[in-house]
Amino acid sequence: MAVDLAMPILIVDDYKTMLRIIRNLLKQLGFNNVDEATDGAEALAKMRGKQYSLVISDWNMEPMTGYELLKEIRADSILKPTPFIMVTAESKTDNVIAAKKAGVNNYIVKPFNAQTLKTKLSAVLGDF
Repeated sequence: MAVDLAMPILIVDDYKTMLRIIRNLLKQLGFNNVDEATDGAEALAKMRGKQYSLVISDWNMEPMTGYELLKEIRADSILKPTPFIMVTAESKTDNVIAAKKAGVNNYIVKPFNAQTLKTKLSAVLGDF
């Protein structure tokens, strides 16, 4: 199945520069329907008001982390099927294992480029 480049994507990061970087990388790959949230609680509120085809979230945020957001999404019967990619500066094995157990679809370690993002997106959404 072809990936819909117009699909709605939610990116979540408390660092505005990182939001801009991820948005620009997505734009390079052809995705233009991108919303932003600056923490997990804001992301959850947006997800309850609009259906997203993908969430790309940072791990380390206050007051609600990306890991807590992931657990909330997976515990919600409506939001549960939403593909979720975790972004983090840490490549600790414990974090990767915890995220996998919580139901993350993929994991990206910062810094990353458009090709890395495309590879991770393809693994979750299919080739495009």
